[in-house]
Amino acid sequence: MKFCLVDRITELVPGQSISTIKNVSLAEEYLQDHFPGFSVLPGVLMVEAMVQSCAWLSRATDDFRFSTLLLKQARAVKFNNFLKPGQTLSMTATLKSNDESTVSFIASGSVGDISAVSARLTLSKENLGDRRPDLSQADERIRDYVKDLFEQIRPN
Repeated sequence: MKFCLVDRITELVPGQSISTIKNVSLAEEYLQDHFPGFSVLPGVLMVEAMVQSCAWLSRATDDFRFSTLLLKQARAVKFNNFLKPGQTLSMTATLKSNDESTVSFIASGSVGDISAVSARLTLSKENLGDRRPDLSQADERIRDYVKDLFEQIRPN
């Protein structure tokens, strides 16, 4: 994970649902260019924040068994509102199906009571070592890293 777009997990029910928040700060560099004079969180980053929220739910559900969770499919994506610096994107995701290689969710994000984004998301889940045994140690490092990050953002 190159950057974390989930600042806090506010509620987590493994196997069922997750609620998270992303605080939008003017200090985030991409806001300087998106858009000059009218800074807003790019839509693709709203979707990425929901993907990361779904990945946290999947990790908690599968007891951090998989090192790599990647967006496989985004369907019915709807952008309904802009997010400006100082606002908070509150996200929820509900697990719809979970098998050995994919997991699907219905996810949404809002600012207060106003819908900002929603989508049906499917993530693939795997360990690098399953395809290349020489990468098994990388799986361990990744799992350790995300477990440490989880401890920082999970509910108390």
